[in-house]
Amino acid sequence: MAGPGIGKTSLTEAIAERLSGDLNILQIHGSSALAAVPFGVLTPYTGELTAEESVSPVAVLRSMWTYFEKLKAVRGAPVLLVVDDAHHLDDASAGVVADLISAGWATVVAAARPRPGLPQPLDQLWYDGLAERVDLRPLNREQIEEVLAHVLDGTVPAATVDSVWIASGGNPRILDALLHDAAESGVLAKRNGIWMLLGPVPADGAQLTAVVTKDHIRRGPEEQEALKLIALAGPVGRKVIEDISGAAVVRSLLDQQMIIETSGVPAELSMWNALFANAIRSTISVSRSLQLLEKIRARQNGTVLRGDGMLRSVEWAFECGLRVSDPEMLDAAREALRRFRNLSARTIAAKIQDPALLPLAQAVQARALYNEGAYSEAAHLLDSCWLQLSDDPDGPAVLLLRAAAHQATGQSLNALAEGTRKRLQDHAGGGYQPQNQLLRVMRFLQLGAAVDAGALATEVHEIRSSASAEPGGESVRVLGEALLAHALAAAGRAGEGLDSALLAASDLPPLEDSLFFFTEFVLGRLVTDYLAMGEWESAERELNNYAAGHTPGAATFNGSLEVLRGYSLLRQGRMERAYQVLLPAVEALRLNDPLQLFRFGSSLGFYVAARLGDAAQAKRLEQDFTDAMAGGPAHELLAAAYGAAASEYLSRDGKGLATLHTLATTQDATARAGTLLEILAICWDLGDPSVIPMVQSVAKTVEGRWAQAMLTLAAGWEAADGDALMGTAASLEEAGLVNLAREAYARASTVLEQAGERRRSRQAVALREKCDHELGERFREGRFIAAAPAVHLTRREQDIVGLAVQGLTDREIAQRLMVSVRTVEGHLYRTYVKLGVRSRDELESALPK
Repeated sequence: MAGPGIGKTSLTEAIAERLSGDLNILQIHGSSALAAVPFGVLTPYTGELTAEESVSPVAVLRSMWTYFEKLKAVRGAPVLLVVDDAHHLDDASAGVVADLISAGWATVVAAARPRPGLPQPLDQLWYDGLAERVDLRPLNREQIEEVLAHVLDGTVPAATVDSVWIASGGNPRILDALLHDAAESGVLAKRNGIWMLLGPVPADGAQLTAVVTKDHIRRGPEEQEALKLIALAGPVGRKVIEDISGAAVVRSLLDQQMIIETSGVPAELSMWNALFANAIRSTISVSRSLQLLEKIRARQNGTVLRGDGMLRSVEWAFECGLRVSDPEMLDAAREALRRFRNLSARTIAAKIQDPALLPLAQAVQARALYNEGAYSEAAHLLDSCWLQLSDDPDGPAVLLLRAAAHQATGQSLNALAEGTRKRLQDHAGGGYQPQNQLLRVMRFLQLGAAVDAGALATEVHEIRSSASAEPGGESVRVLGEALLAHALAAAGRAGEGLDSALLAASDLPPLEDSLFFFTEFVLGRLVTDYLAMGEWESAERELNNYAAGHTPGAATFNGSLEVLRGYSLLRQGRMERAYQVLLPAVEALRLNDPLQLFRFGSSLGFYVAARLGDAAQAKRLEQDFTDAMAGGPAHELLAAAYGAAASEYLSRDGKGLATLHTLATTQDATARAGTLLEILAICWDLGDPSVIPMVQSVAKTVEGRWAQAMLTLAAGWEAADGDALMGTAASLEEAGLVNLAREAYARASTVLEQAGERRRSRQAVALREKCDHELGERFREGRFIAAAPAVHLTRREQDIVGLAVQGLTDREIAQRLMVSVRTVEGHLYRTYVKLGVRSRDELESALPK
């Protein structure tokens, strides 16, 4: 039992093919055209009956039995009757099939849709225990991931899996067509070994069009028209479609799960899959579409459309060449923008001619362009409209978007701020106000870029204490709080910064539909504050909550947020997982970098690749890091630090470490205790114990459990008390700071070994290995590891490596062990890291004896 396209026909065909050598296979295909004809589908097996006998159940059953006996006489094999589309069987034919099963004359495999379901005689078999029911469901995300890993040669990042899963709805037929059309059009492309979606999945591709056409051919004209109406207008009122096509047709399409009904007043109908709806629309001529539009409008009786229904109404009018009022177009363009339907937003807004609405329409176009990564075009449009919107409630948001677009093209923020002030002065003339909201926006941006926590705190306090209702006040307040949150974290006051970030987050609801990306802007600062404090779980929760609630924005912001996720994993010491997250994130940021994190992200990827010993990837990412524009002072210091450390891991010539020491003494670093402590931790990770006294000094001034853990570890390290270090390690492990616990155990093992306590030393090594296992890796050049104990491979790793050494490919190993190719690749990679090798050729010589 399965809905359309889930694979029931493919499964029955595979069963028939697999068993064709052992059984006599007979096939019956149910048909809506024969559903009203008694025994119609059984005609191939009852051809010798007279007209009178052909309607007799007993005669038909006897004829079937005779046919089966002839087959058995030839091959001596039992009969397997395969029935496709069994929901279309007439009751008489279904009764004969049920009798065949009950009598034991044949084994039957029947495929049907759950709505309307099997005819009663076949359904009764399940209730009587004579049949087994298997429900096939759409592929879940994990299954989609496994399919993509099987058919695509390379890494398929989570963002690509999510997009394909959502677009296909888990439907195998749509999935197959989608992948073919996306690859054929170049939308699905392999970049540096990573499969990326470079744009929306095409709805007019040859394979998807063929699926839609085949589905239409099987339907009567009433169902065809109803599906076209719903695809063109949906969501559309159920009563409207029932008035045109009839209630029976609507019920039939609901039963077939081709359309879905949303609750509410009035109830609305939509296609089961948005991509399928788009594909149907692409097959309809303009003249036919106009006829259907007139039918819909004639029955809507002035219904006020909202949300997606309103947007679709305007899009449909344009497709038919009809005129829409400018206010309606502006509302529709903003609705499209809210749903990240960027092309639609740009197309609609570009048609607005009313001079009073034109500046806002240009701003909408600019935000859509920004979402698509077209920063120069967005900046050009914003230059022409921001001043006219200076007194509009959207004014601060538009100015922020303009600043972001110009910074993305490499323009200096200070130069942009100076130009903005001058134009505001010229525009206001004698009415120029120094505390204008737009001026405050630019002032906040400059202070944020300088990471000036003191000045930001003063400005934000002034806003908090005032009760100004000036238009755009919420935007300015959220901006100030978010920038202050980041500056405080850098200054080592992450607890205070978290308060500011949470205040900013509490003010976000009114700004949900803003022309600036306040939600993502605040999220980045909130996550950064949690990470500065060492609250890994809280940071992960915020990222997951955003991903769950903001699916339409994934194509725009996924790369930025995955960089933050990778940064979190790196800070936790989970380098291998960070590597798996950061490489696809950097590729995504090549396409779209709305939060301007490419340089920071490439520095993190460079660091992790170098630390794991992947020199090829590290050198490629080093070039990205070197070529990237600076992402602003807020991230530049850390980007430089991770880049220098990565260079040191690659070359081990002391130059990278010297650069880190220089960075730690700069004015920017010494003025930001939180950032300075992170730089010192990077040095310590490289095996430089000379920074430990400075770590103790700085950590005392930094808020959060991570800083306190660093202080405790540094103090214990200096004291060199084995028992105390074991206690420190245990407490750090219990607190979830596993990477720091690992280092405490490593130090304890060395101290205890030197003291002659070899049993305790071995215990410390074992506990350190336990931390390694929890973190998911072991580093060949880990910090201060006392001794290199024997490498331990898991049972699964041993099985996979053994087959790899025999010369089997990843796919052959996967088939032998009945796992996915991706699972094999993952286990092999972890084994390479454990054994310190880079390829299969080195495996055999490196295996433990």
